[in-house]
Amino acid sequence: MAIRNIREFGDPVLNKPCKEVTEVTPRVRELIEDMLDTMYAAGGVGLAAPQVGILKRIVVIDTTGEDPHILINPRIVETEGEQTGSEGCLSFPGKAGTVTRPKKVKCIAYDVEMNEYTLEGEDLLARAICHECDHLDGHLYTEKVEGEVYEVKPAEED
Repeated sequence: MAIRNIREFGDPVLNKPCKEVTEVTPRVRELIEDMLDTMYAAGGVGLAAPQVGILKRIVVIDTTGEDPHILINPRIVETEGEQTGSEGCLSFPGKAGTVTRPKKVKCIAYDVEMNEYTLEGEDLLARAICHECDHLDGHLYTEKVEGEVYEVKPAEED
């Protein structure tokens, strides 16, 4: 497939709410594949469609590098607890901030066959679900940062 350009902070598409997906067309399937390729190429754990300029309610998440989740029209239906930690975003390269999110999350979404399913996550997966769902409503993690957004030094390669 293809690696798409990731929209960065300041691009107005990042602040717009997305439209629900009513059917999975070949173009939607291609978008999902491209989003996975783009997320992996950028070293991220999640990517929402508006980050590649498409205002559709589609999210891809993979916190392990081996188990991608495709969420179409996701909605968070339950949260539990609290976690505070460092959070970054592919639309803010080289930046991070401290954000408090739920420790556990349950969300309902559709897969690529438009079958409804439930995804439950905790810790990093819960954080990613919340972060990416915020993107679908035009919200960025920087709105929730406690303190200042800071520079992140790239990890040294072996």
